[in-house]
Amino acid sequence: MNVSPLDLRQQRFRKTFRGFDRVEVAAFLSAVADDYEQALRETDRLHQELTRAEAMLSEHRSHEKNLQSTMTTAQKLSDDIKANAEKEAVRILHEAEVRSDLLLDKTQARLEDVQREIDGLKLKRKDVETSIEANISTLRNTLEFVREQEARERDDKILMHRPRQAEPLDNVDTHQTRRMRGSSLNS
Repeated sequence: MNVSPLDLRQQRFRKTFRGFDRVEVAAFLSAVADDYEQALRETDRLHQELTRAEAMLSEHRSHEKNLQSTMTTAQKLSDDIKANAEKEAVRILHEAEVRSDLLLDKTQARLEDVQREIDGLKLKRKDVETSIEANISTLRNTLEFVREQEARERDDKILMHRPRQAEPLDNVDTHQTRRMRGSSLNS
């Protein structure tokens, strides 16, 4: 049975002998109608609040889903970034190792070239030293030969220009003999 506050206010009862006091019944029905009307308003207000609360709850749940979705996406993105960073780090490390090996090989090859150049220069130095020593020896021998030749020529000149020894004459000739000897020695 659905009774509205208006129904309560308009309700009329039959008249009987020994019945209830009409004013009292009408006052009671009016009070009940007011209470009932207030209860209906309160119920309506509560329904509206419930509707708003359910709408907010629905909105919050939607936000929660969005947040969870965002968190899941962010976590996945974070994992992807981390995985990509690790792959990139491995790639960079591998490239660095390859470059390092290549540089080491080039350096080793250059070291070997330099060592060969050094060895070649050492051989050239030895050849030059040997050549210089041979030149020095040749020049010494030549110098000694020239000195010996000059000494022989001097001795030969001295022997050629030397006067024969004559028998000593008197004291007068001795002075002339000395002079002659001096001039031949100066030549």
